[in-house]
Amino acid sequence: MRKIIIHQLLNLPLGCALAVLLSLHCIEAPAATHNAKPNIVIILADDLGYGDLGCYGATKIKTPHLDRLAAEGVRFTQGYAPSSTCTPSRFSLLTGEYAWRQKERKNSILDGDAPLCIAPGRLTLPAILRQAGYHAGIVGKWHLGLGGGQKPLDFNDEVKPGPLEVGFDYCYIIPATVDRVPSVWVENHRVVGLDPADPLRVSYLTNISDEPTGLERPDLLKQQADKQHSGTIHNGISRIGYMKGGRAARFKDEELASTIVAKSLAYLERHKDAPFFLEIGLFDPHVPRVAEHPFVGTSQCGVRGDVIQQIDWQIGEIVKALDRLQLANDTLVIFTSDNGAILFDGYFDHSVEDLNGHKPTAGLRGWKYLVYEGGCRVPLIARWPAKIKPRVSDQMFSLVDFAATLASIAGQEMPKSIAPDSLNLSLVLLGETKDNLRDHIIVHGVSDTLALRQGDWKYIPANAKGKAANIGGGANPSDARFTANRISEPLLFNLADDPNETTNVIRQNPRQAAELQKRFEAVKSGKYR
Repeated sequence: MRKIIIHQLLNLPLGCALAVLLSLHCIEAPAATHNAKPNIVIILADDLGYGDLGCYGATKIKTPHLDRLAAEGVRFTQGYAPSSTCTPSRFSLLTGEYAWRQKERKNSILDGDAPLCIAPGRLTLPAILRQAGYHAGIVGKWHLGLGGGQKPLDFNDEVKPGPLEVGFDYCYIIPATVDRVPSVWVENHRVVGLDPADPLRVSYLTNISDEPTGLERPDLLKQQADKQHSGTIHNGISRIGYMKGGRAARFKDEELASTIVAKSLAYLERHKDAPFFLEIGLFDPHVPRVAEHPFVGTSQCGVRGDVIQQIDWQIGEIVKALDRLQLANDTLVIFTSDNGAILFDGYFDHSVEDLNGHKPTAGLRGWKYLVYEGGCRVPLIARWPAKIKPRVSDQMFSLVDFAATLASIAGQEMPKSIAPDSLNLSLVLLGETKDNLRDHIIVHGVSDTLALRQGDWKYIPANAKGKAANIGGGANPSDARFTANRISEPLLFNLADDPNETTNVIRQNPRQAAELQKRFEAVKSGKYR
């Protein structure tokens, strides 16, 4: 079409040609920003480390789309997941409350048939955005429970309460993690593609399946697995738990990334004409790591690097769709991770052997599950062309702050009684202050281990149990992944001098340790926010 127009212009007088060109420019140029309320897209990776992206120092893994997003927006160097595990961080993001404060509902690492861990009707981030006129959707990983818990969850009936009962208008989700049964998609209240003649049953207690398990038939596996991940085999991969039936509804691991892109783009198309909030829960680089065909062998770090490059492709497709729909200028895109990196996490996929010098935590101490920086400090990037000028920020920002911050940007106020730990950091996000408005952060690990960061200081109280416990999901507390959680004495680190937390300086700084312990207890009790 453009070639035809140019050909016709060559036959017009100069003045007429210029007039046509100007009118063409007016028609095709992206619309200027008119919306006071931006569209909001939060993209949450799963187990992505602080050093896994090019813009955070990676050289063996290529992430050009995310690097571009960072170059066009703000890249935080002090972004934190509230927890070093998935469910608690996702809970905090939506509620503005630290998950360890929640006593009524279990919100540790949930199984695929666990009850919903957010009380139905609670004022969450999507709920308050709906009050501001937004349509709210979620695509991808959920992992916050489904059902009321009064009876076992029946996946053959309406699957609720779930996302629609805690503020979302639409959902297309997988109940938990892809290494946990059931291996199906749920759209709103129904399992997608379920054949009533082949009902789906799920158990985490007993083997109800008529299919082999990973323990029984390791010869059928694409990836060998530890005992915890050796339940029902589906698609050549054994999972945590057992499932029977529902064969027509089961996903294929090699199609998960493309499905997220397709469903996200369909959502953007449907809601492009009014403000929307879309949360996109990616599955990578969480285990089992399975790259779609175009990405197999593309990185220098084996399958874990391949699926991170697959993440980058997903981001690129979503950003290109925003450009095509002329939504980019009016859309706040946030990219981050629910916790830090992990290499071996139940499947022997050579992620350790294929590391090839790559540093998933950028040298920070610790991994997923732990309260050290490597477990909780995560990539955090935000782009909103109309409002955010490109920069790098060392201001502290926690995922728990999104509730109050995004509510404020949408013209709403998140009540402190509902979101007690969320700070309105909109001035920080938009670059309207250089002050560190958040002066402290609490981070949370397995066994409810907590740590306080205040300024450059990091204080980790001794683990009262002295061991890893209450991990859930059938995990072995003596596993090497969790033994670093055994904190026998209080720890104090100065991150300015020792960012990798190598030296405990509590004996040299007893007064500082005492002040931090007092602050920690005050925050924990709710007397100080």
